[in-house]
Amino acid sequence: MPRRAALALALGMTAWTGIVAAADASGEGAPFGLVWGPVDRIAPPSMVDREANLTGLFYFHDRPLASGPDTAEVILVVCQEQGLQQVVWVGRPLDDVTAASAWERIRREGMRRHGEPRTGPGANVLEWPEARTTLAMRLAADGTRTLVMTVSGPRFAACSDVHRAATGHPAEAHVADLLGATGP
Repeated sequence: MPRRAALALALGMTAWTGIVAAADASGEGAPFGLVWGPVDRIAPPSMVDREANLTGLFYFHDRPLASGPDTAEVILVVCQEQGLQQVVWVGRPLDDVTAASAWERIRREGMRRHGEPRTGPGANVLEWPEARTTLAMRLAADGTRTLVMTVSGPRFAACSDVHRAATGHPAEAHVADLLGATGP
């Protein structure tokens, strides 16, 4: 791996491991220095999408929350009553070797912080239920691989129940495609 690519991957790993560590012992911490709950100040997103009680704030690589070298986008899911309740990190496309190395480093860091993961609902999906964290690897049509991580806040289940009542599907359905998993 060229030296510059190795440096970029190392810097990107800082963001990835920060997401793995998102839920602190008090349950207050969220990735990127955010706090679960009401949102009063947030950087302007690249795009906003709304459905029922959910607002998705999308930050593409050109925005502060998604400016890491291995970050393609970050999505903040804000619930009408519960506030910020999910952070989704989408990595940039990687070749097989780099993706496998990054996956293994994140998996090891997740195990160090949260214990053994369980297999998720789809291929190449790991979950740390107590940390409300999921790691997935998607295969793109061009053969590259993308890592996706989600971290959910302590009131995400309540938010999802409200969303299901309003739309007929749970809030989790919105990230199921990103994770390569089938939703509940």
